[in-house]
Amino acid sequence: MPEILLVLAVILIFFGAKKLPELAKGMGQGIKEFKKATRDATGEMERALDDPPDYTPPTPKISEPVSGDDSKKDA
Repeated sequence: MPEILLVLAVILIFFGAKKLPELAKGMGQGIKEFKKATRDATGEMERALDDPPDYTPPTPKISEPVSGDDSKKDA
């Protein structure tokens, strides 16, 4: 607890009493935006894992074996 008070006192000395509300507001907005971005990214990841793929893999073409021309073999 004493360390936290010391840090707060140093911040108060550096920024002054008038700047502290602005600083706190900016930090609050930053944390809010970070949480929103985290939720959005998590939602995108979950949605991507839940959705089936949009493509179908190509099916290999199976060609019929070419039968040799028997008349050419006799000649």
